[in-house]
Amino acid sequence: MQTENTLIQLFTSLYGLQYQSLIRDFIAELKALKGTLDIKPTEKEWYKDAVVYSLYVDLFNKDFQGLTEKLDYIRSLGANTLWLLPILDSPMRDAGFDIRDYRSIRRELFSLPADTPAEDTRKLFRNFLDQAHDKGLRVIFDIAMNHTSNEHPWFIESRKGPENPYRDYYIWNKDTNLYKETRLLFKGLCPSNWEYDNGWYFFHRFYEFQPDLNYRNPKVLIEISRILVFWLSQGVDGFRADAIPFIWKEDGTDCENLPQTHTIVKFFRAVLDFLRPGTLLLAEACQPPKEVVKYFGEGDECHAGYHFPLMPQIFISVAMADARPVQQVLSAEVTPSIPPSCQWFTFLRLHDELTLEMVTPDERDIMNSHYRHDIRWNFREGEGISARLAELFKFDAQRILQAYSIMLTLPGTPVIYYGDELGKGNDEAWFDYMTQITGHPDSRFYVRGPIDWQWVKDQLANPESFTCKMFNGLSQMLKIRNTHSLFGHGILCWETPLENLPNHVLAWRRIYNGQEMLAIHNLSNQPVNITLKSSSCSWQPGFSMGMNETEKEILTFEPHGFAWLFNIL
Repeated sequence: MQTENTLIQLFTSLYGLQYQSLIRDFIAELKALKGTLDIKPTEKEWYKDAVVYSLYVDLFNKDFQGLTEKLDYIRSLGANTLWLLPILDSPMRDAGFDIRDYRSIRRELFSLPADTPAEDTRKLFRNFLDQAHDKGLRVIFDIAMNHTSNEHPWFIESRKGPENPYRDYYIWNKDTNLYKETRLLFKGLCPSNWEYDNGWYFFHRFYEFQPDLNYRNPKVLIEISRILVFWLSQGVDGFRADAIPFIWKEDGTDCENLPQTHTIVKFFRAVLDFLRPGTLLLAEACQPPKEVVKYFGEGDECHAGYHFPLMPQIFISVAMADARPVQQVLSAEVTPSIPPSCQWFTFLRLHDELTLEMVTPDERDIMNSHYRHDIRWNFREGEGISARLAELFKFDAQRILQAYSIMLTLPGTPVIYYGDELGKGNDEAWFDYMTQITGHPDSRFYVRGPIDWQWVKDQLANPESFTCKMFNGLSQMLKIRNTHSLFGHGILCWETPLENLPNHVLAWRRIYNGQEMLAIHNLSNQPVNITLKSSSCSWQPGFSMGMNETEKEILTFEPHGFAWLFNIL
């Protein structure tokens, strides 16, 4: 009854009393479905203890069968959650974020003919979910909620004219005078947010083949909610809500982070909680933390959101051998507190560019001078760098693993992008191939591309190889992290038992439920001696690379050395 009232209240605040039959029919659907759902309940805050491995199914290992064969590999790394980058039916002009059918998975991901019935693919997908769950892996995937492909049946119908019942599923106008304050997201790739079509213009925030949905039409909200319900009923553990800040448009605004957007997110969350509490809703909002925290609401919107500004500040701290950028971005002035049930997701690299949207011009110069080693990696006219982690650090395993150590010991749930654990570099062949297919020289294609598993096997067989050092170092850290709940739940404390720390040493404590750990990172390219206060001799090494204990209270760190010390309170 409480959920029913919540849904009606949220729906009515958006659309008034005109569409009450629509919301009541939808609630009746939810009630009927709940009695028939054959899915297991889940721990409500499981995502706090997650280690997420993000991948494209086809690029990782050809298809779902290939992915299934590598589930043990993923578990051996230390991951316990799979984030499947777009798997729904798509023309694949934007790596699957241009969805053609929300209820169908791409046939090629099962190596099946294009005319294979959708139910056959769903059956195979449910089998994959069962096998992943049996191995202790939860599974989430992307749903683009802001836009579809221009090949989606809704849009095909919408193009037929103003009288078509699907016309208002999208945003059409006779000119481009609406939403003038809306920024261009793809500078250098798309010169306008409007695309001309048969005497009209339709609105799009991304590519011109990705028309934006019109959430002013209540049928759109119900349709997208039904899609979430559909995949939840198949056994999916959660959803990454792609491009969520843009879903509501209001003339005279920048059409981002509007109050109605938060009402819609609350609606999605209430639907998921009614059927299975703990079904993850992850906000993909490339926004400052003060905006992203709004997507947590009071614990009634998204469970988690990405901390985008932390990522470049880790790179800046490492580049400048200066602890202060990381300290500043995590200060209360920049990163507000979040509801106890919510969580930040942290990362070093993802499937997109290394975004420089939320850094100062001086910081952007630092990032480009230290990490953009090839002008072809430029994205959005200097607002991003399209390069794999190994390329950014010039294949220096010690520095890469130190950056991972910083991320893994700070608050949040870590995300590992497929191939980065192996030191995979940029894929120029994939860039050329995708540029030819899409017609867009999108530099993000460099950071995608397939994995050569025979090459991986050969590299992992050689303990001295860069790939083997990367995999072993990261997997050791993840396995230690998985045995200590303080990483996912503990508080961050900048006060440490270390004396006279220079600016090039980054250190903090994490504390939770009788556990305490101390993370120390020498960011410089010179050795450094660090003194533990005399009352702190109970600290025990848990993991280190480039640290030596020369005396009982003196720790010597090699260039870019780091250590995790543990203490039982």
